[in-house]
Amino acid sequence: MDFPSWDLVATLGGGVLVGVVAILHVLVSHFAIGGGLAIAVIETLSVRRGDGALRELAKRSSKILILVSTVFGAISGVGIWVTIGLVAPAATSALIHTFVWAWAIEWAFFLLEIVTALAYFATWDRVSKRTHLVLIWLYAFSAFMSLVVIQGILSFMLTPGRWLATYSVVDGFFNPTFLPGLVYRTGICLLLAGAYLTFAALREKGAARARLVRLLAGFEAGGALLAYAGYRWWETALPGQVKELFAGAQPLLATLHTTRSVSLRALAFVLVVAVASLLVPRVKSTPVAVVVLLAAFLSFGSAERLREGARKPFVIRDYMFSNGILVTEVPKLNSAGILARARWAARETEASGKSRGEAVYRAECSACHTLDGYQSIRAVTGAMDRDMLTSFLDESRKDGEAWRARLVRGAAPPNPGYPSMAPFVGTDGERDALAAFLVSLQPSPAKEPNAR
Repeated sequence: MDFPSWDLVATLGGGVLVGVVAILHVLVSHFAIGGGLAIAVIETLSVRRGDGALRELAKRSSKILILVSTVFGAISGVGIWVTIGLVAPAATSALIHTFVWAWAIEWAFFLLEIVTALAYFATWDRVSKRTHLVLIWLYAFSAFMSLVVIQGILSFMLTPGRWLATYSVVDGFFNPTFLPGLVYRTGICLLLAGAYLTFAALREKGAARARLVRLLAGFEAGGALLAYAGYRWWETALPGQVKELFAGAQPLLATLHTTRSVSLRALAFVLVVAVASLLVPRVKSTPVAVVVLLAAFLSFGSAERLREGARKPFVIRDYMFSNGILVTEVPKLNSAGILARARWAARETEASGKSRGEAVYRAECSACHTLDGYQSIRAVTGAMDRDMLTSFLDESRKDGEAWRARLVRGAAPPNPGYPSMAPFVGTDGERDALAAFLVSLQPSPAKEPNAR
């Protein structure tokens, strides 16, 4: 709440922008991890067997790794930091301060990853085979360790676990979904490695092509099975209230339920084609490889959307709501007012009226809603009059108090009335001002023509 909102993406919404940048990044970064391991295995086999076709596959694959991961992956990674810093500065600050040494370790591994990748690509046929293998295995190790550190932080945002009581970085890092998520992501890394590098294998001519395709299909199939096992384990590790959002006969958020189905079905499709390619390598033509890669993207991207959506109405579960308000701040802000904290939103506003309501909207609602674009607040409240809005905000405020009570009692409160919406926090005057502003967004009723 100490940071102003970013209105540059007024139509798209900041959350969508972060999601687009993040998903594009993970589709490449996870290949960078799995691809490094796959190339290390391929070159090791080529040295032990004296297999020239495997060596050429590793060489062609290293070019893909450098161009896709080191260039696009690094740039999009910076893009994530820029966008989350602008869209969710309070959450970004909390993650940096909580895991400052974990970030330092991750950046050290990332630096080793970049240096070894460049050295590996630049030293083909220039150093001994043993030295070259050391470089690629160092790359694979550093890339995987980067994943381990990032997974601890990402899973913390959904399941902080005992950290809520201890504030111990160890409890926060080794949270309930850390290991399940790591297994899932490792499987995705192997799956993407096989899907990406198949294009390099398809360039091979002659009899060697079939065994190269079969080798990479093995990465796809093994990765898909490991990812499925990790996903199922991840679901069992989730708190009941989180699973209610997307699982079961009557999920609270139907869109997340659909997202889950899409992810699992796309993963099953990749597995089926991978097994078919193991049995009959000629099944894997270039068009089929493209479809498999897109299906892998769809499965992983959907899973990432599910994980992000399952945090709602929090950005850090049970700690910080999506708009940056801490659960522990709710009683104080209900008494002192949200604008007493979000002074950037209260500037140049009147003591009451529409401008004050707009300031409350900017402080509490603009993190998730736009006026007329994604999750349009005008569309959400279009059928509600002022009394209905006031009543709804009162009920929502009770939800905020319930989450606060949960931390005190250690018991789970009822789900909020709207599962993905952060509760209203503020005084009665701010509630009334917000309701007045939201009503003002609605179109005026058309006047009937004068009777003659």
